[in-house]
This record gives sequence, structure tokens and C-alpha cells, in this order.
Amino acid sequence: MTGAQALVASLERLGVEVVFGLPGGAILPAYDPLYDSKIRHILVRHEQGAGHAAEGYATATGRVGVCIATSGPGATNLVTPIADAYMDSVPMVAITGQVNSTSIGTDAFQEADIRGITMPITKHNFLVTRTEDIPKAVKEAFHLAETGRPGPVLVDIAKDALVKSAPFVWPSGIDLPGYKPTIKPHARQIKQAAKMIAAAKRPVLYIGGGVVKARAAKELAELVEATGIPVVTTLMARGAFPDSHELNMGMPGMHGTVAAVGALQQADLLIAVGTRFDDRVTGKLDSFAPLAKVIHCDVDPAEISKNRVADLPVVGDAKAFLRGLVGEMSGSDAEKVDCKAWAKRLTGMKAKYPLGWEESNDGKLSPQYVIKRIGELSGPDAVFAAGVGQHQMWSAHFLPHEKPGKWLNSGGAGTMGYCVPAAMGAKAALPDAVVWGIDGDGCFQMTNQELVTCALNNIPVKIAVINNNVLGMVRQWQTLLYNERYSNTDLHSERVPDFPKLAEAMGCVGLRAETVEEVDEMINKALEINDRPVVVEFVVHKDAMVWPMVHAGTSNDDIQVARDMAPEWEEEVL
Repeated sequence: MTGAQALVASLERLGVEVVFGLPGGAILPAYDPLYDSKIRHILVRHEQGAGHAAEGYATATGRVGVCIATSGPGATNLVTPIADAYMDSVPMVAITGQVNSTSIGTDAFQEADIRGITMPITKHNFLVTRTEDIPKAVKEAFHLAETGRPGPVLVDIAKDALVKSAPFVWPSGIDLPGYKPTIKPHARQIKQAAKMIAAAKRPVLYIGGGVVKARAAKELAELVEATGIPVVTTLMARGAFPDSHELNMGMPGMHGTVAAVGALQQADLLIAVGTRFDDRVTGKLDSFAPLAKVIHCDVDPAEISKNRVADLPVVGDAKAFLRGLVGEMSGSDAEKVDCKAWAKRLTGMKAKYPLGWEESNDGKLSPQYVIKRIGELSGPDAVFAAGVGQHQMWSAHFLPHEKPGKWLNSGGAGTMGYCVPAAMGAKAALPDAVVWGIDGDGCFQMTNQELVTCALNNIPVKIAVINNNVLGMVRQWQTLLYNERYSNTDLHSERVPDFPKLAEAMGCVGLRAETVEEVDEMINKALEINDRPVVVEFVVHKDAMVWPMVHAGTSNDDIQVARDMAPEWEEEVL
């Protein structure tokens, strides 16, 4: 086979059904055998869209997402989604063309050292210069991407390696010396964790995205049922435990609920599973959960004690750890757990400081209301992808997060422009699901060209553009921290662009809602249209704020529930 044929044959053997890409000179040889393959290739309008679509596909399915680009600018346009996937542990394989092996290092046309560029933001990457090495590199790339802590892997292939021929040899196994992720946690550590939980009076299950990645929602629910321990779910773990459950205190962190932040700050034990003690959760680190001992389980040993020293470190898969704890805690240890008073105090805090919003004083829609209605009318089985900013935080709070794998967003990198292509990837993976993208007018203008891709490839996503005519989250900071000096955050976008017209020009249905009466009407209309993508612009109040809020670099104890208003912490302390 030629190297190009070997590449496509390798992808087929690995069960790849969909790839997102854009051809160019160095990768062009691979596109010829792809023409005859059963693999569905979705031609994007920008390589960044290919990367985020691969992320959306992977997050919605748990399978490896695949994107393809050519050398030079094609490859560098993948850098942002690769970095995004790295931060959020998304299994993705990026395949890039490279100049001929004899030209590498000569500054040849469209040459970029993409392997060097992406080394800090990939789990591993390959530069393949020999045709016979392509099957092995591809198989190893997929294995690395989806095992242990998932992440992106780059396979950069020289053009002459794609053109030349060699016998196709599919590796019988995987031999990666030094790569042996620990999946099964040590039984002694699980027993010790059970003893620590039994001795605690104020335990909290601090649940991160690793629980979703490990598909461990069932085990988490069983552990809560056995012990009655309150739960907080980070931005990446929304849906890992149902929001409707009385013991779910919501999302912790910079824009977390008072109950979730209070639970962590006042706990005497944190059972941290699949989470990395991110600064957006901890606030000022030395003041985070000052009374708590820490059990920290993660499949990536590098995360344990990286930010907060663990009293009990556990390396292993979240599902295996939670299953082991359920086994330990279903007997006598579970009977020793007595946190009813603690749970009652937290549920009281949740009732005392519920999520809500202030109605606008200019008659425009409240964005929180719009997002809440999208969730209520679409239901918990819908898949929701969010952009980054205020609408992301409102989506994290007000959408119905009842099931895992239904929530897609850019957490660690905070990538504006993620929403539209990620929703596209999710809908390509789950054609029968209702897939909404909740985007801001700023984010939407970064990658909305992928709606052309959706229209031409029968991917009928639904995109809600929460249009407040400003870069909302940055404006919020300017309001609170910069004396309302709004430097370069006003998008001046009242009808420029006209989003419904722009949507129509891209082959979509364009709708607009400006009044409360129109909100349900337009959401329902969007839900009824399933033969084309739909864009619904919601014209909302520009000074709506995300509350609660912990200012960056300050203690979680300084949480505000509204401007110049803090909860009465002293009343809540046990």
C-alpha cells in the first residue's frame, strides 16, 4: 500500500466512522484513498472547526475524535483545539501532513514544526517519515488518546511517506515502554478511604470531569445512596450526579453556588475524584477548604498533590475507585457515616441562597431566563454545548444537568469559538439527539462559518445566540474592578451582523426573540425544525451579571451573591 492507503486502512481498522478535516498540499495524498473509504469525511470551513468538532464528537460518545489538516497553517490552526482537548482530557487524534522528509528543517513552503509546537499540549506526538511506520504510529496514537487520562495525540506524516509504498503490517499489540497507566487503585487505599469517610462529620464528594470520562455516574450515585454524603460537581462534571437530587449542592468555584462553595470551605473531609483542584474552584489556594483532610483519586498521578497536598493519594480510574468504595461502604463502615446534620445544614444553605437573577430595567430579556427555558423545553436528554463567558456560567447553572455526557464546554482553556463546531461534532455523532449550542454574540462570531458545514452535511444543530452586544464576562469585570471603564468590550453589534440574516445566508433558518412572549415561541419553532440548522438570536440585557462570584485570586470565603452582598457565613459554620 501507499502510505496514504495505509493511513486510511488503519483508521478503518480502528473503527473510525467520522473525521473532520480540510485538505491541502502535504496531506492531499491521504485524501485520494479517503474518497473510496466508508469513513465519513466532513469538510470544515476552518481547521479550528475540525478540531473542536472532533472534541464534540469525542465528548458526546466517549470515543476518539479525529481531525485532519495539512502542513503549516493548516496544522497551526489545530493548535487551539489541541490545547483545549489537552486541558479537558478529551481523547482526540490530530493527523497532519508535513513537507517531504528531505525538506524538513529547510523552511520549505508551508512548513511548520508542528510536533515541536504541540509538544507541551499533547499527550504524545509522532513525526512519521517512513511509510512502513504509519500503521504502528496510528494504532499507538489511538491507544494513547483513549487510555489512562484521555488526551490529544498528534500524528504528523511527511508527504513522501504518504506517497511511497510498503507492505501493510498491522501491529499485533501495543509496545510503549514507560506507558503503563494505573487503572486499578490499591485495595489498601480504598479501605483507608472508607475509614476516613466513616470518621468524618462533614465529608463532601468533590467530583470532577474524570468521573464523566470514566463513565462512573452509576457508582457515584450508589456511593451517595449508601452514605448520604453531599456532592459538588465541577464545571466539567455537570450531569455526573443529577442536579435534582437533594444532596447535589451544585457547581463550586468562582461562579459556584453558595452551598457548593460553603460545603468545600467548611468540610472536614474532601473525597476528590477525577478533579485537579483547579484555581477556578479553589480560589486563593492557601485558604481553600482549610479544615479538610483530602482523599484525592485521579488516574493521572501528576495531578495528585500538585495543587493541594493529599492526605490519602489514590492513583486509579474513578469508576474502579468509586466501585471499590461502594463495596467497602455498603457494610459496617456505611453505618458509621453520620453526616445527616451536615447534609441538612447544606440543604438549608442551598434553600437560603438559591440561584436566581434580577430582571433587567431596560425591558430586554434576561439571559438566564432564556437559557432556563431552552433547557426546560428541550429536556434533560438534549445535548448542550456552550461557548465561553457569562452564557457558559448561566448554562452550567440553569440547564437541566441530570445525565452525564450531555454537557460540552471548554473548561480549562476557556476557548471562545468552541460552541458551534463542538455542537456540530456532537450532532454528527448523535444524529437522533437534540443538540443545542448556547453561544454568546462574541463567541459566535469566531467560528460561525461552521454552520455552512452543518447546512451542507445535514447536521441540523440548533444554536442560541445570547446577544447582549458586548463581551459580557469581560464587561462584568470592568464593571466591578475597573470603575465601569468599558475599554473595547462593546461589540457595537445591534444588527451588525444581523444574525438571523447571516444564518439564512449560510443555509440555516434564522430566528429572533426580543420579548418574553417570543422566547418559548422561537424555542419551540427551533425544536420543530430538524431538516436544517437553526440559529435563534435572543436579544438580552447587556448588564446582566453572573452571581455568585469569587474574584480571581481571592478566598472562596469572600464569595458574593450580588454586588456588595456576601452570604452570612458565620451562621452557616458548624
